[in-house]
Order: sequence, then C-alpha cells, then structure tokens
Amino acid sequence: MEGDAFSAFAIAALRLAGHLTAAGDRLAKPAGQTSARWQVLAAARSGDMSVAQIARALGLARQGVQRLADVLENEGLITYTDNPQHQRAKLVLLTTEGAARLGMIEVAQAGWADGLGAAFTSAELDAARAVMARVMGLLEADEASGG
Repeated sequence: MEGDAFSAFAIAALRLAGHLTAAGDRLAKPAGQTSARWQVLAAARSGDMSVAQIARALGLARQGVQRLADVLENEGLITYTDNPQHQRAKLVLLTTEGAARLGMIEVAQAGWADGLGAAFTSAELDAARAVMARVMGLLEADEASGG
C-alpha cells in the first residue's frame, strides 16, 4: 500500500517537473534561453565550479552540461578560466552579458513565484519541500549503494 502511495507521489512529481521545465522555458525565452541554459548560467554565477561540478549539482550528465556550456560560451554568456584545483577542468564564469540575461530571467521568475506562492502557506511549501528532500536523500543513497 505504501508502494502505491509512493508511486502516485512519483508520478505527480514527474508531472510537476515537466510543468516546471515548461514554465522555466517560458520565463527564460525573452532572454533567449531555456530552462537548462538558465540552470547553467545560475551555477556559473559562483565562478568556482567546473562543468562536472555543475552537472553533479544539477543531477545532470556531464556531457549534456558541457554541450550547454560550450553553446553559452560561444554566445558570450560564460567563459572558462583556469582552475587552481585541477589543470584540465576549467572553471565556468558568468560574463557581464550572461549576468544581464540571468538577471532578466530572475526578475521574471520572482514575479511568477510570488503569484504561485500566494496560493499556499509557507508551512505547506516547507512540508512539501521536506518530503521531496527526504525522497531525494533516499534515492541518492540508493544510487550510491548501487541499488
């Protein structure tokens, strides 16, 4: 029975992920970006992560993030710089133009989030986030153990 409830939860989470990605694409489009590119731009803001580190943080394949980063570099939105910790794994840095595009997206996202957030209490959202964090932790532990 718990398995049925978890399966229903997982299906709802997957559907939500699809809706959030579509919404992210709509929010990023005026800045000429997509949800995936937006995530890489946001990660590049810190300036202390390599492509592999960004991929791990986002739960994405390194090769996919590398392709996105290369496109963003070609568009002048990020740049690569030497990594004092690793000779070959360059750090990803946001350029001035990349920061401007990211800022456009984040302004749109803030208004969007305020509108949706008004439909819930902070306690409801905190509880939902806590359940999601527990599920992710269990899944990550299962993956780490080879399960």
